[in-house]
Amino acid sequence: MKDAKLILKTHPTHQTVVQVGDRVAIGGSDIVVIGGPCAVESLAQMEQVAQVLAITAVAALRGGVYKPRTSPYSFQGMGVDGLRVLAAVRQQYGLPVVTEVMSVAQLEPVCAYADMLQIGSRNMQNFELLKALGQVPQPILLKRGLAATLEEFVMAAEYILAHGNPNVVLCERGIRSFDPYTRNVLDLGAVVALKQLTHLPVIVDPSHAAGKRELVPDLARAAIACGADGLIIECHPVPAESVSDARQALSLEDMVALTESLRAIAIAVGRSLPMPQAPAPLVLV
Repeated sequence: MKDAKLILKTHPTHQTVVQVGDRVAIGGSDIVVIGGPCAVESLAQMEQVAQVLAITAVAALRGGVYKPRTSPYSFQGMGVDGLRVLAAVRQQYGLPVVTEVMSVAQLEPVCAYADMLQIGSRNMQNFELLKALGQVPQPILLKRGLAATLEEFVMAAEYILAHGNPNVVLCERGIRSFDPYTRNVLDLGAVVALKQLTHLPVIVDPSHAAGKRELVPDLARAAIACGADGLIIECHPVPAESVSDARQALSLEDMVALTESLRAIAIAVGRSLPMPQAPAPLVLV
């Protein structure tokens, strides 16, 4: 990592705090939980999700509108219509929104609506996209590639910082192994190492790591215990009917229970969970 000039810690207390919207800060004293479905399917779906999550410790809403799918025949997302749904729900419930961008061409519409841009594991080393992300005002959630070393992960983030955007959050989402029982292997050792090596916030995605909803809560709690700054977790009003990644999505009831179970762990490691915000009237924009 000798070429990492911007991302490595310069002293033990060097810590970047990344602001998402007006109310959320990742890397500070609060554990930040980002929740929502894999894909935006409708306004009604996202309202139902946000209505529940807004009165919990969940701080931000996730939902994909441009979907990288293994099969070209699978649902690819609602595109700009989905972005409008996210913006409307944000306005009503006060939850900043996180959504994935897959190409330079998608940056303009996504930046017009989203509070944070997610770069999925397949695009971790899309270097032209990483360079372009250095020029946007939004913070970036960068997921580790499914077979990326820590050095490759760190240097991917370095691309974004080197091109002008210091607001990057690293996300460990599991790496591929020989064992098909879990979708991936959650590398919590990497979370500890990244917190020691870098000054950037580090969050964990237990949903994509596990691939099975019954494994998600314990992995989420372990992530907070080992020092992660937050979590991004998939949940859905009717998980079995999710158009994408149904097997790993939590029900809204299970999401609420998981969030509450994190409070004691956060306190034990010297952190806290934020308080929910009151919703505002809905306006579709």
